[in-house]
Amino acid sequence: MTPQKKSREEIKLMKIAGSIVAKVHKAMKEEIRPGISTLDLDKIAYEIIKDNKATPTFLGYHGFPASICASINEEVVHGIPNKDRILKEGDVISIDVGATYHGLVGDGAWTYPVGNIDPKVQKLLDYTQKALFSGISKMIEGNVLDDVSGAIEEVAKEGGYGIVRQYGGHGVGHNMHEEPFLFNYKVGNHLKLKAGNVIAIEPMLNLGGDDVLVLDDEWTVITKDKLPSAHFEHTVMAGEKEPLILTQLEE
Repeated sequence: MTPQKKSREEIKLMKIAGSIVAKVHKAMKEEIRPGISTLDLDKIAYEIIKDNKATPTFLGYHGFPASICASINEEVVHGIPNKDRILKEGDVISIDVGATYHGLVGDGAWTYPVGNIDPKVQKLLDYTQKALFSGISKMIEGNVLDDVSGAIEEVAKEGGYGIVRQYGGHGVGHNMHEEPFLFNYKVGNHLKLKAGNVIAIEPMLNLGGDDVLVLDDEWTVITKDKLPSAHFEHTVMAGEKEPLILTQLEE
């Protein structure tokens, strides 16, 4: 299914929504440290979103009970904030957050080190971030979805990392999840991108294998081999000559 081209007005609102997401991530980077709970981080995110006259997109989405997903170490995505989940030195935590502003959504994730982390895990974070920006670079009119997927897959293979197969990027706009679905590896999707298409690009790479499973809370996704995972995401508009990242702080 072809993604909808967003109007100039929709993009303007999505940039504001995206800048609120970026403000949350700025605060997360400052607040993440050993001893803080994931529920504390959720409360900080909620206040920032509300103070900026937006709504937490995740809160209540299919019953999700929080404003952020907070996923630690082998948790890939959809970790539920909890007062008893206390960060410790050497952890990594992925924070995924959405903000809805005047009906338009911004969605972004980042994986943060907690204090000093294992160099092998830091390299995983570096490669996953590199994969994100490699995918973003292909968000140009005339390219196809597989160009984006392939760019992500290439970086993952270069680093020797597992690729999460069941979850990936997606169109975003008036809803958090719109068409098309974006795999983080080539699947033969030759859907052409047009300027104004908006997609949340989100590679999830694992230190070990590809396989993941969902915990009994029916939300938290973990790696089957219990090795660490990393997740980076930006909401991106395809452009005629270059992409526009919508989830960044407005200058």
